Amino acid sequence: MVGWVLSPSKREHRVHDHYKLGQILGKGAFGIVYHATDLADNRQYACKSINKAKLVTEEDVRDVQREVEILNLVSDHPNVAELVNTFEDTHFVHLILELCHGGELFDRIVEQGTFTERAAADYFRTMVLVIDHMHQLGVMHRDIKPENFLLTDKSDRAKLKLCDFGLSSYWKPGDRLQSIVGSCYYVAPEVLRRDYGVEADMWSLGVMLYILLSGLPPFWGDKEEDIFRMVLKADIDFQTPPWPSISQAAKDCVRQLLNVAPDGRPIASKLLQHAWLKAQGASLDKPLDSVVLSRIKKLSAMNKLKKAALVVMAQSLSEDEINGLQQLFRSIDADGNGTITVDELRTALSSLNGRLQDDDNLGGIMAAADLDGDGTLNYEEFIAATANLNKLEKEANILAAFNKFDTDHSGALTRDEIREALNSMGSTDEEIENMIDQFDTNHDGEIDYSEFLAMMRADNEDLKAASNYLRRRSSVCS
Repeated sequence: MVGWVLSPSKREHRVHDHYKLGQILGKGAFGIVYHATDLADNRQYACKSINKAKLVTEEDVRDVQREVEILNLVSDHPNVAELVNTFEDTHFVHLILELCHGGELFDRIVEQGTFTERAAADYFRTMVLVIDHMHQLGVMHRDIKPENFLLTDKSDRAKLKLCDFGLSSYWKPGDRLQSIVGSCYYVAPEVLRRDYGVEADMWSLGVMLYILLSGLPPFWGDKEEDIFRMVLKADIDFQTPPWPSISQAAKDCVRQLLNVAPDGRPIASKLLQHAWLKAQGASLDKPLDSVVLSRIKKLSAMNKLKKAALVVMAQSLSEDEINGLQQLFRSIDADGNGTITVDELRTALSSLNGRLQDDDNLGGIMAAADLDGDGTLNYEEFIAATANLNKLEKEANILAAFNKFDTDHSGALTRDEIREALNSMGSTDEEIENMIDQFDTNHDGEIDYSEFLAMMRADNEDLKAASNYLRRRSSVCS
């Protein structure tokens, strides 16, 4: 039996103290997925319980750790099945995940046979968007297949959610991977040759698109070796029905992705502008902003007290929640000196499948996120800027930041306490007064905890609703 897998903070509570585990939803090589009900509010989730007795090697343990790290890194995307919480006991690691009532996309494909080009384009656009998100954060999925896309409900308008990151891996430009992983129908030729990069995910997307349009895989056989042989040959059948009735633009999209030369395949951000997606009304009106840059922009636009609080709150994140960002920081910090310069960020945004808009003032954005004013982003500033805000803004983390600033433990932040919290940012008395005027809703000249909480959650609609409820409850009880 292995020892502890996750960080110490995940061993403090038992999953059964918080969730009622019900019917089995699925089984895998390492564990079982249960229906789970939150005992506090009756919300429904999925609980993936991983049997630690089956983690027989160090690599098995590291795979579970990496899956949790990567889920924490990427699950703020609307098309990722969100990791809600994690627990660990003597025998199991439990992952509490968003529940998708509509089942697997695989079952929808079997049920419908084929999709119209418009329906296929809508599904495919979502797949490309979520893979683009992962690639920009330095992650390869490595197991893209219909079984790993879930539907939120049974309706035709159900959202698609990517799940199962057990084979996912970190990557940075120039990295070459050797291990053969994935499912035989979807694996890229270079994976079979044990020399591949992020382009292998794009091949798998090509297989997915072929199946969405035709209902059949492009490469098949009675045995795994037969399928691999067809993958290596990469002869694409566009003659068998329904392909003669499918548009040339759709075939071109498939053909580009199922290119045996990895560097001949489009990256995800370019694929989103493909003529077929445009013809089906599923392309983007304008290129997406870089994931990393959009997160840094959010920090840059915040007031100074919120920025300072986020730095403190980031220190409350567990190793499982922060290791993915640590990997990303290292991939951007090219010279390894512990800080990121404007040039390093610009280079990384290009190489990590990102993009810069012509009107992006990268220097100005960096300066606004550079809390200590040294001209670079250090590790703490980067984590504060790029962490998943839904995880960072848990109330326990907000309270910890408030208590650190509230040095006299009065339950409210005075002008002097705010000035001390913003000491490294060179704030003026006028800025502090304006901040108090904006957030001191009871006009007592200080920022109490409910006002601080409202400030922290002002840009997050779900969290804002929660803090408004708390404030109403406080006013009733007082």
